Amino acid sequence: MTTYLVIAVLLLFSVVSGKFLYKFGVPVLIFFLGIGMLFGDGGIGRVTFADPQVAKEIVGVCLAYISFSGGFGMNWKAAKGAVRPAFTLATAGALLTALLIAAFTVLLIPGFTFLEGLLVGAILAPTDVASVFSILRARRLNLKHSLGSLLEVESGSNDPAAYILMIVILGVMTGETGSLWYVVLLQVFGSVALGFLFSKGSVWLINRIDLELDGMYSILLIALVLFTYAVAEIALANGFLAVYVLGIALGNRKIAHKVSLVRYFDGFGWLMQIILFFTLGLLVVPADLPAIAFDGVAISLFVIFLARPLSTILCMSFFRRPIREQLFVAWVGFRGASSIVFASFPLALGLHLSGFIYNVVFFVATITVLIQGTLLVPISRWLGVVSPDENILRTFTDYSGDYHTEMMEITIPESSVIAGKTIMDVAVPDHVLFVLVKRGNQIITPRGSTRLRSGDTVLTAGDDVAELRKMQEWADRRLRLPTIV
Repeated sequence: MTTYLVIAVLLLFSVVSGKFLYKFGVPVLIFFLGIGMLFGDGGIGRVTFADPQVAKEIVGVCLAYISFSGGFGMNWKAAKGAVRPAFTLATAGALLTALLIAAFTVLLIPGFTFLEGLLVGAILAPTDVASVFSILRARRLNLKHSLGSLLEVESGSNDPAAYILMIVILGVMTGETGSLWYVVLLQVFGSVALGFLFSKGSVWLINRIDLELDGMYSILLIALVLFTYAVAEIALANGFLAVYVLGIALGNRKIAHKVSLVRYFDGFGWLMQIILFFTLGLLVVPADLPAIAFDGVAISLFVIFLARPLSTILCMSFFRRPIREQLFVAWVGFRGASSIVFASFPLALGLHLSGFIYNVVFFVATITVLIQGTLLVPISRWLGVVSPDENILRTFTDYSGDYHTEMMEITIPESSVIAGKTIMDVAVPDHVLFVLVKRGNQIITPRGSTRLRSGDTVLTAGDDVAELRKMQEWADRRLRLPTIV
C-alpha cells in the first residue's frame, strides 16, 4: 500500500507543481526524470530495474500512445499549409542533424567510429515538441504564420524518419542487411497503409457499436491503438508511424464522442510521457554519470547551438521563411520521449556502447529541456513570432480554443432530409456544434449516434451566422416522396 501512496503523491505533485513550473518554462517531466533516478538502484529507493528488453517494451508502448495522441489532436486543415516545410525538417533535417552529431561525436570521443556516431545522431535526431506545446498552451503564446502547426507536424513526422535510420544502422552493425531495403520500404509504405486501413475500420466500429456507457469508448480506442501498433510490429512495419497515421485519420473524421476522446488522450499521452521519463531516470545509474559528464554536456550544447540551428536554417531557407521564424524553430528542438525509446534498442541488443548512449540521452534530454524550455517564452517574444491575431489552440482538434459567439435554434420539420439521420451522418460544417436537442419536454445531450426526428428543436453554436442559417435551410429541405397515382 505504501507504493500506491507514493505513486498517488507523485502524480498529485506533478499536476499541482506543473501549474507553477510552466510559468518559468520548465516542463514537469524533468521532475519525473529526477524521481526515477532517486528511486533507481543508485538512489535511495534501491529499485533494481536492469532488464533492457522489458524497458524497451514499456517505453515502446508508451511512445506508441504518445504518437497516436499527437496525430489525434492535430487539426489537419490548420496544419496542411505547413506540411511541406515540416516534412522537409522531419526527413532531410533529421538526417542532417544525425550526420552533424555523428561528425562531432567522432571528433569528441577517441575510438568512436562514424557508424557508431551516426547511431548516436539517429537516436538524438527526433524532437519532443509535446513539452513545447505545454508551455505555449500554458502561457497562451499564439505563434504567427502557422508556426505551431509546423512544429507539431515536424515532431510527429521525425520520429518515424529517425527510427528508420536507426534500424538501418543497427542492421549494418549487427550484420543483418539481407532484407534491409525491403524492411525500409515496409517501414514507410506498409506502416502508412496499415494506419489508413485500421483507421477505416476504427471509424466504422466506433460509430456503429453504440456502447451504453460513454466511458467505454476511451477503452475501445486504447485497444484499437494497441492493436494497430502490435500488428504493425509483427508485420515488421513501423508501429509508431502506423498509430500516428491512425491518429491523424481519426482526429479529422467524424466519430462518436470525439471531443471527449481527444481530451482523454491528451491526458493519457501525458501519463505515458511521465512513465517514459521515470523509466529513463530508473535506468540511469548516477555513479556512471561523472565519467561521461563532459561528453554528455558537450553533445547537448552542440545539439542546441549548432546541429539543430544549421539543419533547420538549411531546410527552411528553401521555403523563404523569415530568419526570425527559422531561428525560433531552431530553438524549439527539445529531445525527450522518442530519444529515450530509441536508446533502449541498442541497450536491448547488448551493444558495447549502449550504456554510453543511454547516459548521453539523459544529458541531452535534461539539458535541452532546461535551457530551451526556460528561455522559450522570452526568445519567442524577442524574435517577434507571437501574434494576438493567432490562436495556438487551433492547431489542435480538442476544441478547447473554440469560442462560439453565435447560437441559433433550428427546427426539423416533417419529411426533412435530416429527419431519421444520426448526427454523425449529417454533414455539419467544421465550426458548428450541436449543443442540445429538445424533443417535446425532453432535453437530450447530442451524441454522434443520436437520431434526429421531425419536430426536434436543435440548439446550434458557431462563429458564423451564415453557417448556422445554412443548417436551417438544409433542415427545411423535404424528402421527395413518391406520387401516389
